[in-house]
Amino acid sequence: MTSSSLRTVASIGGGPAGLFTAILLKKTHPDLGITVYERNAADDTFGFGVVFSEETLQNIADADPESIDRIQAEFRHWSAIDVDFLGTTERSDGHAFAALERKRLLQILGERARELGVDVRYETEAPPLAELRRRHDVVLAADGVNSPTRRALADELSPRTEGRTARYAWFATDRPFDCFTFLIVDTPHGLFWAHIYPFDDTRSTFIVETDEATWRRAGLDANAAVPRRPGENDEASMRFCEEVFAEHLDGHRLIGNNSGWLAFTVMHNEQWSTGNVVLLGDAAHTAHFSIGSGTKLALEDAIALAGALDREHDVEAALKSYADERKPVVASLQRSAQTSLEWFEGLPRYRHLAPEQFVFQLLTRSQRITYDNLRLRDPDYVARLDAWLVGRTRAAGLEVADGTPPMFHPFRLRDRVFPNRIVVSPMAQYSAVDGVPTDWHLVHLGARATGGAGLVMAEMTCVTPQGRITPGCPGLWNDAQQQAWTRIVDFVHGNSASLIGMQIGHSGRKGSTKVMWEGIDDPLESGGWEVLAPSPLPYRPDSPVPREMTHDDIAAVVAAHVASARRAAEAGFDLLELHYAHGYLVSSFLSPLSNRRTDAYGGSLENRARLGLEILDAVRGVWPDDRPISVRISATDWVESLEGVGPGFTGDDAVALARMLAAHGADVVDVSTGQTSTDAAPKYGRLYQTPFADRIRQECGVPTITVGAVASVEDANTIVAAGRADLCAIARPHLVDPSWTWNAALDQGFEGVAVPKQYQAGLSARRREQHP
Repeated sequence: MTSSSLRTVASIGGGPAGLFTAILLKKTHPDLGITVYERNAADDTFGFGVVFSEETLQNIADADPESIDRIQAEFRHWSAIDVDFLGTTERSDGHAFAALERKRLLQILGERARELGVDVRYETEAPPLAELRRRHDVVLAADGVNSPTRRALADELSPRTEGRTARYAWFATDRPFDCFTFLIVDTPHGLFWAHIYPFDDTRSTFIVETDEATWRRAGLDANAAVPRRPGENDEASMRFCEEVFAEHLDGHRLIGNNSGWLAFTVMHNEQWSTGNVVLLGDAAHTAHFSIGSGTKLALEDAIALAGALDREHDVEAALKSYADERKPVVASLQRSAQTSLEWFEGLPRYRHLAPEQFVFQLLTRSQRITYDNLRLRDPDYVARLDAWLVGRTRAAGLEVADGTPPMFHPFRLRDRVFPNRIVVSPMAQYSAVDGVPTDWHLVHLGARATGGAGLVMAEMTCVTPQGRITPGCPGLWNDAQQQAWTRIVDFVHGNSASLIGMQIGHSGRKGSTKVMWEGIDDPLESGGWEVLAPSPLPYRPDSPVPREMTHDDIAAVVAAHVASARRAAEAGFDLLELHYAHGYLVSSFLSPLSNRRTDAYGGSLENRARLGLEILDAVRGVWPDDRPISVRISATDWVESLEGVGPGFTGDDAVALARMLAAHGADVVDVSTGQTSTDAAPKYGRLYQTPFADRIRQECGVPTITVGAVASVEDANTIVAAGRADLCAIARPHLVDPSWTWNAALDQGFEGVAVPKQYQAGLSARRREQHP
């Protein structure tokens, strides 16, 4: 954009976003009139210190070397992270951080802006928005998370806020900590933890956090209710926190600055601009302080906006280009921040972990740092973690060599030992004939077994003809089907070290549909069959209306599961999985969205779980005692509310259900999500379902399988080492590479995977390629 087409810009707010945008625009357009309105004084500050990563520093340096030179001159640098978990300390090194006082950052940016000719007006309220819009070509709404500008334009910007539950208070301390430090301490009220980092030679930011229940038990809600004057600290809470962390403060004090208890607010906006007004920084988005991202996002917003205004031909195009560039980047970081935020909200559930595993959980909580990444950063730390993992596996009576990657540790359920932690997910092949698996299933499952996976799972196998999803789905209700499955099991056992599992279920209201490549969930045009459900509610508007099941229907379904389980045992399967997920029959009983019954099978969660528990009890009675049973669940419907019904099945429900399943004999819970309602709004992303498996594992003490968007060696190693799940079910990567597990072993230099003698020459050649 030429300087003649952009004449004047105003910024509402003189924080990092507003000031740095002004600096960059003034550099490019010296004649541009830019005014920054900041209600606070130049030496006011909130939040004490700000932290930068190497990536952010490079972005600033590329945009304005003069600013970064001044900022870096005052940086405090460090590379370590210390975690003190209930008195046990571990250090991870090899990270790169830099920090300085927030006040100094703002002063440096303010000085730089004024040198360039920006009109920075401290202690000055911005004129009315209508006036600013009329007088300026662009108005920067850089007025923070409580942005009055955003509120005034809410109809156009469609903001959405989400209040979180944990409570935190932002302090500093005059104890000079030397690196990022996390302190987790126990009190009679529950756990409190502190996020600490130095920002100069004598002071450190000291953020105290706890879950809401502990906060209330400690009586801190009463402190928060006491009115405070602007700038006044919650002195009683500050003294309380000094006592909680007295051992770590070592006689030093906490320092307040308008400090009191807060609950974090996550901010999203559907639109980032309207007319000539554009959102930046916390006005546009927030990301939890546990990944140190607020200032980073603000400065990178400024870089992107200034670049777009320079690049595009008019304001409208520039603001659109800015949003198009930044929204995906911010969304990715917000997903990581949300994962980190939720981990800290649930921190008390991890208090039972060994310190070694707790520390690794904390370090990898946002999913941006992985086992493999840490091994590059700090091999000594990972070696200590590996030694602990090996000791734990050996203590369970299993053999494992020193240095074995986490994903290749063996695992036992009942009398079955899994050679490693990789599971080939049940993947529908739609290739059965009259319910009989074919040579396709033999090759599909056999190839993945000889490819080294610890467990290969047959696709959902239906317990009755009426329980099929499609005409191409396999079954296990007659002798021909059992014989075909026995042939497959015998091949797997005779030619690999893998275990093989059978998944049985009933399609319910999602049955009588076309095979996937003809239209997933589309109803059959001919040859369909009656479908059953807890209530006469179709899955989709064009799906057949199911018949509401009678008690006789329910008894028949239970009996059909028992009959299929007997056949699976006779066929030699090592594990049986009951499919209670994805909107199929038992899943539709569990979800209040699809179960509107008023009898003993509807209403409360206990009633909605009744059918699943009856099936589990009956199947456990006929399934061999030495073999495990898994239950796959959808841990959430991903439906927050539905008119006339309320929320769907939730994560809290999943924890309660998992406890019931374990009490009724389930050995492992296979944790998926969704696919239960067309109103679902899943929060997709890498490992987006793993936190549900993690929560169930920690709160219920039952082993879990995680599934969905687990795609890499790094994912598997990290999940297993952190104890987020015991087994990792991987689907699509196994479609592309049946030997995914072998290749993972080769990539890590691990030779403990059983290799069929027919393929050993190929593996030897691969090793020579890697190590000529």
